[in-house]
Amino acid sequence: MKGNILPHALKNGILIGLGTLVLSVIFNLGSQFMLDFLHSIIFKFILLFIIILIGVFFDIIGVSAAAASEGPAHAQAATRTFGARQAVKIIRNADRVSSFCNDVVGDVCGILSGAIGTAILFELILNSGGVEELVFSTLMTASIASVTVGGKAAGKSFAIANANDIILKVGMFMAVIERTLGITLFGSGVKKGRTK
Repeated sequence: MKGNILPHALKNGILIGLGTLVLSVIFNLGSQFMLDFLHSIIFKFILLFIIILIGVFFDIIGVSAAAASEGPAHAQAATRTFGARQAVKIIRNADRVSSFCNDVVGDVCGILSGAIGTAILFELILNSGGVEELVFSTLMTASIASVTVGGKAAGKSFAIANANDIILKVGMFMAVIERTLGITLFGSGVKKGRTK
């Protein structure tokens, strides 16, 4: 058993690491372009808030995947509910979904929000007319942390209470992607399911 778990965990770790690298580059380049394009400090704050919301949104999906029950998803799949078959796949691959949503996207958004916050901070300091750097730095860091942690705390409670409904919605989105692009986001080989 342990001999089978270690290669699987190592493979997942490598894939998650590579995914984080790719997403970090894409998100960072995109956010830098947006910061250069947006001249208004208000729009830069909006960009910062959007990045934080993306992290919270994916955190909700990751928690929902881990908390959802496979039984209701199977019942919906039996009645041919659109997206239910994909929802079953998500639940059966909850470890990978949670790692991607919580670790990859969540951490990338956390790093980006800090970087964007720093860029905004420098602009505020330059235009402050002598206001202490420590004041701006403290307020910026505290604001980003409070919105991120508070949003994820509220999101986790929401995700646990509505896990199956959330995963069905994600399954519907996956079904649209699969039909539109002709790709399967999860292969047919899935682990033994949970029936709690």
